[in-house]
Amino acid sequence: MSQKKLLVTAALPYANGHIHIGHLVEYIQTDIWVRFQKLRGNRCIFICADDTHGTAIMIRARQEGRSEEELIAEMKDAHEKDFAGFDIAFDHYGSTNSPENYELCKQIWSSLREANLIREDDVEQLFDPVAGTFLADRFVKGTCPNCKATDEYGDNCSKCGATYSPTDLINPVSALSGATPVKKTAKHLFVQLEQLHPFLDQWTQSGEHLQPEVANYLKGHFLGKPLRDWDVSRPAPYFGFAIPDSPGNFWYVWFDAPIGYIASTWQWCKQNNESLDDWWKSPSTQIHHFIGKDIAYFHTLFWPGVLQSSGFSLPSFVHIHGFLTVDKEKMSKSKGTMVRARKYLDHLDPSYLRYYYASKLGPRLDDIDLNITEFAQKIDSDLVGKVVNLASRTARFVETTGLCDVYPEDGGLFAAAQDAGERIAEAYEQGDYSRAMRLIMELADAANGFVENTAPWTLKKDPQQHARLQEVCTIVLNLFRQLCVYLSPVLPRLANQCSTLFQSEIHSWSDAYRPLVGMKLSKFEHLMQRVDLKKVEQMIEESKDTPAAAAAAAPAPASNPAVGSNPASADNAPAAVVDSAEPLTLEPLAPTCSIEDFMKVDLRVARVIKAEEVPEAKKLVKLTVSLGGDVTRTVFAGIKAAYTPAQLEGRLVVIVANLQPRQMKFGLSEGMVTAAGAGGAEVFLLSADSGAKPGHRVH
Repeated sequence: MSQKKLLVTAALPYANGHIHIGHLVEYIQTDIWVRFQKLRGNRCIFICADDTHGTAIMIRARQEGRSEEELIAEMKDAHEKDFAGFDIAFDHYGSTNSPENYELCKQIWSSLREANLIREDDVEQLFDPVAGTFLADRFVKGTCPNCKATDEYGDNCSKCGATYSPTDLINPVSALSGATPVKKTAKHLFVQLEQLHPFLDQWTQSGEHLQPEVANYLKGHFLGKPLRDWDVSRPAPYFGFAIPDSPGNFWYVWFDAPIGYIASTWQWCKQNNESLDDWWKSPSTQIHHFIGKDIAYFHTLFWPGVLQSSGFSLPSFVHIHGFLTVDKEKMSKSKGTMVRARKYLDHLDPSYLRYYYASKLGPRLDDIDLNITEFAQKIDSDLVGKVVNLASRTARFVETTGLCDVYPEDGGLFAAAQDAGERIAEAYEQGDYSRAMRLIMELADAANGFVENTAPWTLKKDPQQHARLQEVCTIVLNLFRQLCVYLSPVLPRLANQCSTLFQSEIHSWSDAYRPLVGMKLSKFEHLMQRVDLKKVEQMIEESKDTPAAAAAAAPAPASNPAVGSNPASADNAPAAVVDSAEPLTLEPLAPTCSIEDFMKVDLRVARVIKAEEVPEAKKLVKLTVSLGGDVTRTVFAGIKAAYTPAQLEGRLVVIVANLQPRQMKFGLSEGMVTAAGAGGAEVFLLSADSGAKPGHRVH
């Protein structure tokens, strides 16, 4: 297998807030992929940095009476400690407020100027006369111009989903000072993305760089019409890099933040005597970005356009993931489910969360749910009950004798696990960690079956069976080590413990293919505890915000979502976004039916591959769903008030697949999408857990 050269980035966390468990979905996912690539013998570097510029940083520094540089240095240190606590191992972690980033911004800006991609225009914005600054979208609140909902932010309405400019708000109020903002005009600079439309259409639709649902989304929502110009400047006052050829203007944080990927690589190159061109201008290097689905537009249209125009390599693949919910709800400060990384580390083993996320993550954009009960059960069952159990039930029996000199006959168990190695590797490579975990746990089940059948604790009692005991323990411990190799991208701590036990480091994937024999073991040490639910409850309780604490601890609103983070999950998200409120009233139950009646209904998992407005219908959305393979259905669903087409494409739903087709005014509906709720805007689609596939029957 030839060695690949890989540069991997995770999105840059914004320096205005702490890392929480929602953010960690991405960084753990990326770290697993990087560790896997290194284990396979590929040359792979993992690059990241703090995203440090913007109005939010400037305002917060003012409020706290210190410089922006002091603020971002403190937050960078906190971020790095949190990541290290979760065994996330960057090869370099930099900052966008660096000389390298400024130099690259100037180079790329010159390239865009030379390509005639920059235009200037006067823009009317809201200005806070008390704070003395222009107001970014999230610094303005007012009444939605569409549905008249009050207390909405300046970019979109959380009630009706409408998007608009802050100047469109009715009765706007500054979130900084409470003053009524005034309209002022300032010069802005724009990248004319439409000039790159043919290239972006080809790049995004090639089938090589994006998940299919992302490519389809871009084609249906953006590439079918002219691309809008991207505003890449902000007038003073602003914390960021001044634009050399436009006095009084600064590059907007969304311009310089992704260039931080390159700048952080450049810093690593300087430290390691490497050439930046070998990593960002070489066809032999694959570049992989891992990001959240909320910033897909930016990383799949604007960023490739900038790279293409400035002579840098384009991403080989952009891996896009969904968001985290906790017990099927958005994370909530009031409920204690928006848990900071540091708070988690104060109470629980980081390996728990790494494994749980891995067991849920697939190659698509589906959101993943952290169910607290399932979390504890999965760790106790899989890691403690199946994997660690193998060593804890056998290692002490061979502390004196060591392992057999020759690997004993095991009925094909080691060979079967060896054969599974490439299937597990393929799942890791594709980002289908949930499948990899299932395959690994199948091997663990087989190994535990062998333990139960051979009962080493019984063999220990009979001196005449001690030779057989050594054989059994040699087999089980080698099966345990195989599992540790396969799990090492997810559980590096367990891999290190295994290396200590065997006095033999895990260096490569092929270590799972060679049994260890004729050697002494280190004294067995306890490997992993079961989940203590009292600690989970304490962690959640300590994460709850009382109104007073929330007011005292709330950071300044963000002027932009952190690159790659879910705005609705950020520390500065409004409570209305992350909290649910109303208790449910139970509807009367339907009359009892027989199991035979129930089995007549064929419920199937399906994936929405296309969602369209039905302009002439008040309630309907037209869905094209896949039932696996080439089987598709058209379904008209009355969910228009609750979901936009953009929210539906790519997600898993459950449909009634054998419902008699119904000819409607708008077309033939060939099924029914299942949902809960009172109707109207209170509709919640039913979905399947991570790992379910289109076509699976719901039993």
